[in-house]
Amino acid sequence: MLFSDFKKYFFVLFITSIVFFGAFFLSNQLNLRRISEVKNLGESITVNILSLETQFALLGEASCKDIDDPVLSGMLNELAVKVSYLEGKRGFDDNEVLNLKKHYSLLQIRHYLLMKKLITRCKPDPLPIFVIYFYSNKGDCPDCVRQGYVLTYLRENHPVLKVYAFDYNINLSAVETLISILKISGELPILVINDKVFSGFKSIEDLTQILSDFKGFVPVETQETEPTVTLKPTYIIESVSL
Repeated sequence: MLFSDFKKYFFVLFITSIVFFGAFFLSNQLNLRRISEVKNLGESITVNILSLETQFALLGEASCKDIDDPVLSGMLNELAVKVSYLEGKRGFDDNEVLNLKKHYSLLQIRHYLLMKKLITRCKPDPLPIFVIYFYSNKGDCPDCVRQGYVLTYLRENHPVLKVYAFDYNINLSAVETLISILKISGELPILVINDKVFSGFKSIEDLTQILSDFKGFVPVETQETEPTVTLKPTYIIESVSL
């Protein structure tokens, strides 16, 4: 009887060990795979950054008929999605993620300055409306995610809008200079529309009314409730199209 019980307990222990070590091995393999994916993605982002910087230089010398560059816009959006993926995997405070996010912020500023320069030179009709959006990931801006939804919805329905999103707390001198030049103050989220500052959450209806004063903005029928869109980090609005 004792021998039989011993065999039974040994068998249970054996099966439990197999399950435990099997799960540990599988988890370890998945973690190694994720680490490899993140490393490859980081390398891909680095290449994208170098490519974008080259495209900025080329576009700066382009003629007015060539300023509409969907490839550049697509790469900026692709870079934003990749940074978002890393942020979700490694967290907002990961040093590598923060460095990549800083690169992305610098590219946005370069794109903004380039567009301002080309618009002054080429005078397109209608003129683009620039919206600079400041948000926070520190938990001190409960309306920032909703504001991101609203901007995504408006950008998708109004190509004349050129939206750039920046983390207010990113600790990057170029962003701090932008905040100083634009004289940013007040409650987040903050929107700067063609150099005019608006503090606090703005609904679709609020922004439609504000934007209606700008030539080229044609209001569309708004929804009674806020739009339902796929959740995205507040700085990804897929909005830097030329």
